[in-house]
Amino acid sequence: MKNNRKEISKLSNFYYKAIVRMYEILSVIMEDKAKKLIKKEIIHMHEQILGAIKEFDTIIIHRHVRPDPDALGSQGGLGTILQESFPEKNIYTVGYNEPSLAYLRVMDDIEDSVYENALVIVCDTANQERVDDQRYTKGKMLIKIDHHPNEDPYGDITWVDTAASSTSEMIYEFYTYGKDKGLKITKEAARLILAGIVGDTGRFLFPNTTAKTLRYVSELVDMGVKFTDLYNEMYKTKEKIARLNGYILQNFTMVEEGAAYIKLTKEVLEEFDVLSSEASGVVGALGNIDGLKAWVLFLEEDDVIRVRLRSKGPVINKLAMQYNGGGHPMASGAKASSWEEADRLFADLREICK
Repeated sequence: MKNNRKEISKLSNFYYKAIVRMYEILSVIMEDKAKKLIKKEIIHMHEQILGAIKEFDTIIIHRHVRPDPDALGSQGGLGTILQESFPEKNIYTVGYNEPSLAYLRVMDDIEDSVYENALVIVCDTANQERVDDQRYTKGKMLIKIDHHPNEDPYGDITWVDTAASSTSEMIYEFYTYGKDKGLKITKEAARLILAGIVGDTGRFLFPNTTAKTLRYVSELVDMGVKFTDLYNEMYKTKEKIARLNGYILQNFTMVEEGAAYIKLTKEVLEEFDVLSSEASGVVGALGNIDGLKAWVLFLEEDDVIRVRLRSKGPVINKLAMQYNGGGHPMASGAKASSWEEADRLFADLREICK
């Protein structure tokens, strides 16, 4: 009887291991098939976008309001690639000229009539209300290229890749697809794309940095971009911003759950002579604090309190969506109508960090 039990036990163990191994093999097969399907879908998307670009004589490229390096890098990088590849076409990049990012790209000023029979491409903009220059709907065809969660799938063609580190990375991927089909890149386009990647990966410190990201960066640097010069432009700090950074480090509040916040009132911003748009750049000031899981920067303006959320682990974009915002799982933005609402948002962040 004991021998029978031993044999049954051995047989059960054998079958268990066989089932586990079979599951592992099937998982690998399914994952490989999924990757192939995704790659096939991306190639199809590239084909559609390049086909549309070749079809139109006028192409107008937009991006989001309050631009960051990725917004301008993807917009300007794509614009420069298309100008070099199709010199006979009219290529425009539009939107507000952000003074602090003037080293990247100066926008074009165009009349409404230019949109007639034009292809419009919107880069790095998840939601339609955040498109800079709301004339983007006046074109004949609209394409969305973005790496944020696709909560607002607008456009005749929508290419969204949330696995990409940045929309700038997507633009370079599009170039790699099209370089044998007529697309050409210049050192200036490489500089803009690299700036976008560097900006959205936090100098390659954020978890959205992948092996593919670093391969692309290596190729861009090989094109002659002066990496040090670009870094100096992107990360040079005005004295007033440095002093504001010090204020944040001295006055932030951190709670036991690992959440932290800093409130920059209008009075504080005036004291340091810093605009709200400039202050957004110091959101990473708390990022290296030991034990910190997630944090929020509140920026008071005349009619709204802007919210900048960052995380090292807890997913925060769903919280941002509850407060008129959205974004990435680890980096999002939102709005609060009062300090009471801002306090409620932080209370919700504490719950997420538990």
